[in-house]
Amino acid sequence: MDGADGADGAGAGEAECKALVRRGYDVLGARYDEVFGSETKYGAWLGVLRERLRGRADEVLDLGCGGGVPVARELVAAGHRVVGVDISGEQVRRARRRVPDRRARFVRADAVELDFAPGSFDAVVCLYALIHIPVAEQPGLLGRIASWLRPGGLLVATTGSVALTGTDPDWLGGGVPMWWSQAGAADYRGWLEASGMCVEDERFVPEGDGGHTLFLAHRPDRG
Repeated sequence: MDGADGADGAGAGEAECKALVRRGYDVLGARYDEVFGSETKYGAWLGVLRERLRGRADEVLDLGCGGGVPVARELVAAGHRVVGVDISGEQVRRARRRVPDRRARFVRADAVELDFAPGSFDAVVCLYALIHIPVAEQPGLLGRIASWLRPGGLLVATTGSVALTGTDPDWLGGGVPMWWSQAGAADYRGWLEASGMCVEDERFVPEGDGGHTLFLAHRPDRG
């Protein structure tokens, strides 16, 4: 979120704020990949997930899949089936072009409107997506994510580190605004635990003058 002006976006309607996010990634999705090195940025975290899922043809939800690289591409290459969801139609189109494998399915949708059956996935990946969802909607979404996981299922997610809602009017120098909404790390830990998940790891991930929090959590096995 480096570069945000910190202006309070609470006065704007949720639909308007989400429209800013959707348009920002429609216009600058490819630019985002270049600026933040998406090809390699998530390598260590994906390595942990691949190791935990090794030898299993698992169902994985990539929530906020962006252009499909590297998360969906690498998981499919490792033999997993992936459902990628993003609010940006252009990002979904990019993902379909870049990850054409039949084991990958990409859908344009608002994450908080998704409706999967309980126990649908062995893992959920949500990298730099929660922070673009109104913070009031995030605890409920984390609760639904927990229900979508099978017993023992994993969540790898980046969240806010400090509470902030703000807008950058010229995101990435591309002439379009971007909007964020996030709580602090302690809030996310509490929401994950309240959802019934067990937090295995929590670490600060620096970015520019600030950073995010990376969580690894799992749904406990039955019994």
